[in-house]
Amino acid sequence: MTTTCPAAVAGEITAMAGSLYRRGWMPGTAGNVSVRDGNDRALITGSGRSKGELTARDVVPVRIADSVGLDVDGVRPSAETTIHTAVYRATHSDAVVHVHAPFATAASVRFGRPDTLVTMPFQDYELLKGFGLTDASRCAVPIFPNWAEVARIARDVEAHLTGGPGERPPVLLIAGHGATSWGRDLAQARDRLECLEALCELLFLTGRPHPWRPEPPVHATTTGE
Repeated sequence: MTTTCPAAVAGEITAMAGSLYRRGWMPGTAGNVSVRDGNDRALITGSGRSKGELTARDVVPVRIADSVGLDVDGVRPSAETTIHTAVYRATHSDAVVHVHAPFATAASVRFGRPDTLVTMPFQDYELLKGFGLTDASRCAVPIFPNWAEVARIARDVEAHLTGGPGERPPVLLIAGHGATSWGRDLAQARDRLECLEALCELLFLTGRPHPWRPEPPVHATTTGE
């Protein structure tokens, strides 16, 4: 039996994915979009689909608790579903978007590390207000290792978002794997991605990736596998 997706929500997801595809931020079949649907599940784009050609049938319900897809109609949920559900468990967000925007992805490659979580600090950019943080003058964007097992990335993300004091920006990078953001809806998640992409472009233009020294990132407690 197939679990249905609300048509309006599926339409919002496919429209957002199409818009980001046309910007060149979701090339090929890259990228994924999801929306929280109640307390227990989310709706996410299916795996291996061009984001410029999605229909409502390409949106899959998944359980937030364990990332299991609820649809058995031949469409598999995104390979990065576990990262989306980790964000939903760790935050009050209602939408998550993952893209391969060029400057953000380039920054994740240049400043990321293959085996440890690092942060990329920004200070005194007006664009930081777009993240909605209490201190809008500075923030440190985390860059996670791009483990082959996506679920391991998700565990790192959830541990970082829930561990230790201090605010976390509503954006993250995965080394060589692009940018992810979240918010109260898809529009806010997209706006935050735009701010992150512009900040990363400014980083390359100014050559100032470390204008201040933030607190060290909170690392996941999981061991290597």
